[in-house]
Amino acid sequence: MLMLQQRQQIVDYGLKMIRSGLTTGSGGNLSILSAEDNLIAISPSGIDYHDVTVADVVVVDLSGKTVDGERKPSSELGFHLALYAARAEIGAVVHTHSVYATTLACLHWELPAVHYLVAFSGDKVPLAPYATFGTPELADNIIKSIGSYNAVLLANHGLVAVATDMKNCFNVAEEIELVSRIYYQTKTVGQPVLVEDVEMQRVVDKFSHYGQ
Repeated sequence: MLMLQQRQQIVDYGLKMIRSGLTTGSGGNLSILSAEDNLIAISPSGIDYHDVTVADVVVVDLSGKTVDGERKPSSELGFHLALYAARAEIGAVVHTHSVYATTLACLHWELPAVHYLVAFSGDKVPLAPYATFGTPELADNIIKSIGSYNAVLLANHGLVAVATDMKNCFNVAEEIELVSRIYYQTKTVGQPVLVEDVEMQRVVDKFSHYGQ
């Protein structure tokens, strides 16, 4: 079985998305790139994460052709392929329907620097214009909007996070959901005071060598 370790991670982090409240049912999708093999493991289309097994995870090449697995890959395979092609440092992609990030996306709001933890994305989280799920237009909107950021809100849809590996990618999605909730809650009671640009640049720089 190709990419056994990465397939297991897709199963594990799919369940973690459910347990962390970042999606429901079969919503959203995850993928991991094996740069050595030029192969991608991606969650299957339309299967509840509680039911996904390692054998259900699909392996495709960089053109999107299935090379191992019997299931259909995620309907959002197109934007996963586009992200890997656009930025060589990306090793994993997580797409969620997390409630607060999606709320902002439905308002067509970017997520500004209301809290320094937005630095998991950069100095903000940009917004990609709406397009039908699974279409080349959506993939194009994501690539144009995400730039060098590690997260992007999809109008009337959800959130996409990227990172060098699945652990860090999931962390981006989780922290951006937290900051989205903080921003939403501050907007309900007043006008939030944002972290200044100079300070955010300092934080982004510190994040580049944060942790172990």
